[in-house]
Amino acid sequence: MSHPERSPAPAPFRVAPMLAASGSPPAGRLADWAVEMKWDGVRALALVDHGRLRLISRTGKEISATYPDLAGLGGAVTATQALLDGEIVAFADGRPDFEALQPRMHVSSADAAFRLSATIPVSYLAFDVLEVDGAALLGRPYAQRREILSAILSDGARWLVPPHFPGSDLDAVRAASVANGIEGVVVKRLDSVYEPGGRPGSWLKVKNQLQQEVVVAGWKPGQGNRTGLVGSLLVGVHSGASLVYAGHVGTGFSDPVLRMLTRRLEGLRRPSSPFDGPVPAEYARPAVWVEPRLVVEVTFDRWTRAGRMRAPAYRGLRDDKNPADVVRET
Repeated sequence: MSHPERSPAPAPFRVAPMLAASGSPPAGRLADWAVEMKWDGVRALALVDHGRLRLISRTGKEISATYPDLAGLGGAVTATQALLDGEIVAFADGRPDFEALQPRMHVSSADAAFRLSATIPVSYLAFDVLEVDGAALLGRPYAQRREILSAILSDGARWLVPPHFPGSDLDAVRAASVANGIEGVVVKRLDSVYEPGGRPGSWLKVKNQLQQEVVVAGWKPGQGNRTGLVGSLLVGVHSGASLVYAGHVGTGFSDPVLRMLTRRLEGLRRPSSPFDGPVPAEYARPAVWVEPRLVVEVTFDRWTRAGRMRAPAYRGLRDDKNPADVVRET
């Protein structure tokens, strides 16, 4: 695969993706809603301009060079210019695999990105369109935007427009998502407009297992075979303007992940706790505190009455998420 030709630095990008809220949609058949699968990957806006592609993360970061295997998407869109919304996903055995995507997400070298694209290919799953040939579509209803998206983009080797199910039985679609190893579903009102950066409740996410994004605020040094490395993470979520303690994550790490987290966190040390409230003494006493800048994703059993996660396990680092946006999901 050849490197793309160099071009002038692109203009800053200021559109933020619309977000899904956690909640419970109406039961049974959803006459005014459509159900989509919730893809376990990295959210990205795709700006296509005369066949050239720019990929922008949820935080506004340019990530085009990280995913060179998606460059052909620019030529696949039939419009001269378009702005798509979607998810970058790595598949393993036909199922989305967030763990497989991790090495792709954190690459900073273009050469490394090209090498990894041969062994860990990714796909772009487009589920919305915000602009076509200079015409803004933000105020059009979701159902109409979906029709336009299907008209300008056909499925290819590394991109597709995944199916959506208007007026479907939510339980039946959720059962299919579980059977196919998918994270959950997103339920969207057919008449909903696109609200950049908003979380208005016209898009609702329903997960098949409890997952939570959390902010890393410190770590407990490891012992035994983890000596010199992170032993566990002290994590929190925002409640209003406050960062509150939400649990202690000590499982789910591979050795390479522990080394990566130790390296990333060492440079963020601070002398005092960033939490706006108490931390259990057995964790606070040996803690190494850090600036709350890293977001990780965990799975867990349930929330306790004290507002902490029971048995959280690490899933991955989320460089694509803003720590200020991390709140407890219902």
